[in-house]
Amino acid sequence: MKVTALSIPDILLIEPKVFYDDRGFFFESFNQLDFEKVTGLSPVFVQENYSNSSRAVLRGLHFQLPPEEQDKLVRVVKGEVFDIAVDIRKDSSTYGQWVSQILSDKNKKQLWIPGGFAHGFLVLSEVAELIYKTSNYYSPEKERCIIWNDPTLKINWPIKHAPVLSANDKLGDLFLK
Repeated sequence: MKVTALSIPDILLIEPKVFYDDRGFFFESFNQLDFEKVTGLSPVFVQENYSNSSRAVLRGLHFQLPPEEQDKLVRVVKGEVFDIAVDIRKDSSTYGQWVSQILSDKNKKQLWIPGGFAHGFLVLSEVAELIYKTSNYYSPEKERCIIWNDPTLKINWPIKHAPVLSANDKLGDLFLK
């Protein structure tokens, strides 16, 4: 497994070692010992979520308030997404900054997003299916959403027209620095 810190160093891009042959491929999508060895992190995952979305669906930017914040390990099992994390930790030197990656079933890359970040994604393919592990349970009372097109964040979404949003995502809050 190859791990690369992104421009916000707490966000890690994880590239598993993939074994291909004439039958297809195999890779370990998660191995606790290898993850700890390479990243120095010891997450305990308590929930795994599976999301299916159509082209131009934008989910996010979601996060949970302390003490219910969630570390996430995100991967795409079908299709392609523009995945994004926004630093919402007020005491961080990268507060208000964001990073993005293209995650797909072809590149098999994963994104480690620790608590204290808002997360979202835009589906670039006809359909995309994501699986993400979380270190805390979903808490509707602690869930919050930042509006996808917040003028302060200036996220450069790769989209030419309005995305498909849930009713809740349409009502996302502004990010206030």
